Amino acid sequence: MWMRIAVGTVLGAMASYLMVSSQVNPSGWLMAAEATSRQASGKEEKPMTTPAGSARTVKFKGNPLTLMGTSVEVGQMAPDFAALGNDLGQVRLSDYKGKVVLLVAVPSLDTPVCDTETRRFNQEAASLGEDVAILTLSMDLPFAQSRWCGAAGVERVKTLSDHREGAFGLAYGVLIRELRLLSRSVFVVDRKGKIVYKEEVSEITNEPNYQAALEAARKAL
Repeated sequence: MWMRIAVGTVLGAMASYLMVSSQVNPSGWLMAAEATSRQASGKEEKPMTTPAGSARTVKFKGNPLTLMGTSVEVGQMAPDFAALGNDLGQVRLSDYKGKVVLLVAVPSLDTPVCDTETRRFNQEAASLGEDVAILTLSMDLPFAQSRWCGAAGVERVKTLSDHREGAFGLAYGVLIRELRLLSRSVFVVDRKGKIVYKEEVSEITNEPNYQAALEAARKAL
Protein backbone atom coordinates (compact mmCIF):
# COMPACT_ATOMS: atom_id res chain seq x y z
CA MET A 1 0.00 0.00 0.00
CA TRP A 2 2.66 2.48 1.05
CA MET A 3 4.53 1.81 -2.21
CA ARG A 4 1.43 2.71 -4.27
CA ILE A 5 1.03 5.93 -2.31
CA ALA A 6 4.71 6.80 -2.83
CA VAL A 7 4.59 6.11 -6.56
CA GLY A 8 1.37 8.10 -6.88
CA THR A 9 2.94 11.01 -5.02
CA VAL A 10 6.01 11.03 -7.29
CA LEU A 11 3.93 10.82 -10.49
CA GLY A 12 1.68 13.60 -9.26
CA ALA A 13 4.66 15.81 -8.49
CA MET A 14 6.14 15.17 -11.94
CA ALA A 15 2.83 15.99 -13.65
CA SER A 16 2.54 19.23 -11.67
CA TYR A 17 6.11 20.18 -12.62
CA LEU A 18 5.54 19.53 -16.32
CA MET A 19 2.31 21.52 -16.30
CA VAL A 20 4.00 24.51 -14.67
CA SER A 21 7.05 24.23 -16.90
CA SER A 22 4.94 24.07 -20.03
CA GLN A 23 3.13 27.28 -19.03
CA VAL A 24 6.36 29.16 -18.35
CA ASN A 25 8.41 27.68 -21.19
CA PRO A 26 6.32 25.49 -23.52
CA SER A 27 9.29 23.88 -25.20
CA GLY A 28 11.77 23.87 -22.37
CA TRP A 29 10.56 20.71 -20.68
CA LEU A 30 10.42 18.83 -23.97
CA MET A 31 13.98 19.87 -24.84
CA ALA A 32 15.15 18.77 -21.41
CA ALA A 33 13.38 15.43 -21.79
CA GLU A 34 14.96 14.87 -25.20
CA ALA A 35 18.41 15.72 -23.84
CA THR A 36 17.94 13.28 -20.97
CA SER A 37 16.86 10.59 -23.42
CA ARG A 38 19.95 11.14 -25.58
CA GLN A 39 22.23 10.96 -22.56
CA ALA A 40 20.58 7.75 -21.39
CA SER A 41 21.02 6.15 -24.80
CA GLY A 42 24.64 7.26 -25.05
CA LYS A 43 23.86 9.34 -28.16
CA GLU A 44 24.43 12.83 -26.87
CA GLU A 45 24.58 15.16 -29.87
CA LYS A 46 26.28 18.51 -30.25
CA PRO A 47 24.02 21.36 -31.39
CA MET A 48 24.16 22.12 -35.10
CA THR A 49 25.71 25.49 -35.84
CA THR A 50 26.50 27.44 -39.00
CA PRO A 51 29.99 28.98 -39.03
CA ALA A 52 29.93 32.75 -39.28
CA GLY A 53 30.31 33.98 -42.84
CA SER A 54 29.84 30.52 -44.35
CA ALA A 55 26.68 31.34 -46.31
CA ARG A 56 27.00 33.27 -49.56
CA THR A 57 24.10 35.50 -50.45
CA VAL A 58 22.74 37.68 -53.22
CA LYS A 59 19.94 40.23 -53.02
CA PHE A 60 16.61 40.39 -54.81
CA LYS A 61 15.00 43.81 -54.33
CA GLY A 62 17.10 44.21 -51.21
CA ASN A 63 16.16 40.87 -49.69
CA PRO A 64 19.01 38.37 -49.15
CA LEU A 65 18.86 34.97 -50.82
CA THR A 66 21.21 32.02 -50.35
CA LEU A 67 23.58 30.85 -53.07
CA MET A 68 24.21 27.12 -53.40
CA GLY A 69 27.17 25.33 -54.92
CA THR A 70 30.90 25.94 -55.07
CA SER A 71 32.08 29.46 -55.74
CA VAL A 72 34.71 29.73 -58.49
CA GLU A 73 37.50 32.27 -58.67
CA VAL A 74 39.53 34.00 -61.37
CA GLY A 75 42.63 31.98 -62.17
CA GLN A 76 41.16 28.53 -61.66
CA MET A 77 40.15 26.13 -64.41
CA ALA A 78 36.51 26.47 -65.37
CA PRO A 79 34.44 23.47 -64.21
CA ASP A 80 32.89 21.53 -67.06
CA PHE A 81 29.11 21.10 -66.99
CA ALA A 82 26.25 19.82 -69.11
CA ALA A 83 23.10 21.76 -69.99
CA LEU A 84 20.30 21.41 -72.52
CA GLY A 85 20.24 23.20 -75.85
CA ASN A 86 17.05 24.44 -77.48
CA ASP A 87 16.85 21.14 -79.40
CA LEU A 88 17.05 19.18 -76.11
CA GLY A 89 20.55 18.01 -77.01
CA GLN A 90 23.26 18.01 -74.35
CA VAL A 91 25.77 20.86 -74.54
CA ARG A 92 28.97 20.94 -72.50
CA LEU A 93 31.46 23.70 -71.86
CA SER A 94 34.17 21.34 -73.15
CA ASP A 95 32.44 21.43 -76.55
CA TYR A 96 33.93 24.91 -76.93
CA LYS A 97 37.50 23.95 -76.18
CA GLY A 98 39.94 26.35 -77.87
CA LYS A 99 37.47 29.24 -77.87
CA VAL A 100 36.94 32.13 -75.51
CA VAL A 101 33.60 31.61 -73.78
CA LEU A 102 31.35 34.06 -71.97
CA LEU A 103 29.12 32.21 -69.52
CA VAL A 104 26.19 34.48 -68.78
CA ALA A 105 23.75 33.35 -66.07
CA VAL A 106 20.33 35.00 -65.78
CA PRO A 107 17.29 34.20 -63.61
CA SER A 108 14.80 34.02 -66.51
CA LEU A 109 14.67 35.30 -70.08
CA ASP A 110 11.03 36.17 -69.47
CA THR A 111 11.92 39.19 -67.31
CA PRO A 112 12.77 42.76 -68.41
CA VAL A 113 16.36 42.87 -67.13
CA CYS A 114 17.29 39.44 -68.51
CA ASP A 115 15.63 40.34 -71.81
CA THR A 116 17.66 43.55 -72.06
CA GLU A 117 20.88 41.83 -71.03
CA THR A 118 20.60 38.97 -73.51
CA ARG A 119 19.74 41.32 -76.37
CA ARG A 120 22.77 43.44 -75.48
CA PHE A 121 25.18 40.50 -75.52
CA ASN A 122 23.64 39.30 -78.78
CA GLN A 123 24.30 42.74 -80.26
CA GLU A 124 27.89 42.83 -79.00
CA ALA A 125 28.64 39.28 -80.20
CA ALA A 126 29.21 40.45 -83.78
CA SER A 127 32.17 42.59 -82.70
CA LEU A 128 33.84 39.70 -80.86
CA GLY A 129 34.30 37.40 -83.83
CA GLU A 130 33.91 33.68 -84.37
CA ASP A 131 36.47 32.71 -81.73
CA VAL A 132 34.22 33.93 -78.92
CA ALA A 133 31.11 32.02 -77.85
CA ILE A 134 28.43 33.52 -75.64
CA LEU A 135 26.38 30.98 -73.68
CA THR A 136 23.43 32.34 -71.74
CA LEU A 137 22.11 29.97 -69.08
CA SER A 138 18.85 30.06 -67.16
CA MET A 139 16.37 27.70 -65.53
CA ASP A 140 13.85 28.32 -68.32
CA LEU A 141 12.75 25.25 -70.26
CA PRO A 142 14.47 24.76 -73.64
CA PHE A 143 11.13 25.31 -75.41
CA ALA A 144 10.64 28.66 -73.70
CA GLN A 145 14.21 29.70 -74.52
CA SER A 146 13.75 28.77 -78.17
CA ARG A 147 10.48 30.68 -78.36
CA TRP A 148 12.02 33.75 -76.73
CA CYS A 149 15.06 33.74 -79.05
CA GLY A 150 12.77 33.51 -82.07
CA ALA A 151 10.62 36.41 -80.90
CA ALA A 152 13.63 38.55 -79.94
CA GLY A 153 15.67 37.74 -83.04
CA VAL A 154 18.57 36.49 -80.92
CA GLU A 155 20.87 34.32 -83.04
CA ARG A 156 24.46 35.00 -81.94
CA VAL A 157 23.94 34.07 -78.28
CA LYS A 158 23.34 30.38 -77.54
CA THR A 159 20.79 29.86 -74.78
CA LEU A 160 21.10 26.80 -72.56
CA SER A 161 18.72 25.40 -69.97
CA ASP A 162 20.06 24.36 -66.57
CA HIS A 163 16.61 23.34 -65.32
CA ARG A 164 17.14 19.57 -65.22
CA GLU A 165 19.96 19.23 -62.68
CA GLY A 166 21.19 22.74 -61.98
CA ALA A 167 24.65 21.44 -62.91
CA PHE A 168 25.99 24.80 -64.01
CA GLY A 169 24.48 26.67 -61.07
CA LEU A 170 26.02 24.28 -58.55
CA ALA A 171 29.39 24.04 -60.31
CA TYR A 172 29.75 27.83 -60.35
CA GLY A 173 28.01 28.58 -57.07
CA VAL A 174 25.18 30.68 -58.53
CA LEU A 175 22.08 28.57 -57.83
CA ILE A 176 19.62 30.43 -55.60
CA ARG A 177 18.30 28.05 -52.94
CA GLU A 178 15.00 29.77 -52.23
CA LEU A 179 13.98 30.30 -55.87
CA ARG A 180 15.87 27.56 -57.74
CA LEU A 181 16.90 30.17 -60.27
CA LEU A 182 20.37 31.22 -61.39
CA SER A 183 21.83 34.37 -59.92
CA ARG A 184 22.85 37.04 -62.42
CA SER A 185 26.54 36.56 -63.15
CA VAL A 186 29.13 36.60 -65.94
CA PHE A 187 32.26 34.47 -66.32
CA VAL A 188 34.86 34.68 -69.08
CA VAL A 189 36.81 31.51 -69.87
CA ASP A 190 39.95 31.75 -72.02
CA ARG A 191 41.11 29.37 -74.76
CA LYS A 192 42.89 27.17 -72.22
CA GLY A 193 39.80 26.77 -70.06
CA LYS A 194 40.84 29.18 -67.32
CA ILE A 195 38.49 31.69 -65.72
CA VAL A 196 39.87 35.17 -66.44
CA TYR A 197 36.87 37.28 -65.41
CA LYS A 198 34.03 36.96 -62.93
CA GLU A 199 31.15 39.18 -61.92
CA GLU A 200 28.39 38.12 -59.57
CA VAL A 201 25.85 40.94 -59.59
CA SER A 202 25.03 41.59 -55.93
CA GLU A 203 21.49 42.79 -56.67
CA ILE A 204 20.00 40.50 -59.29
CA THR A 205 17.57 43.13 -60.54
CA ASN A 206 20.59 45.11 -61.82
CA GLU A 207 22.39 44.58 -65.13
CA PRO A 208 26.01 43.38 -65.23
CA ASN A 209 29.03 45.44 -66.29
CA TYR A 210 28.91 44.79 -70.03
CA GLN A 211 32.04 46.71 -70.92
CA ALA A 212 34.20 44.95 -68.33
CA ALA A 213 33.05 41.51 -69.50
CA LEU A 214 33.52 42.33 -73.20
CA GLU A 215 36.97 43.79 -72.55
CA ALA A 216 37.99 40.64 -70.67
CA ALA A 217 36.80 38.51 -73.59
CA ARG A 218 38.80 40.55 -76.10
CA LYS A 219 41.93 40.37 -73.96
CA ALA A 220 41.57 36.59 -73.79
CA LEU A 221 41.71 36.23 -77.59
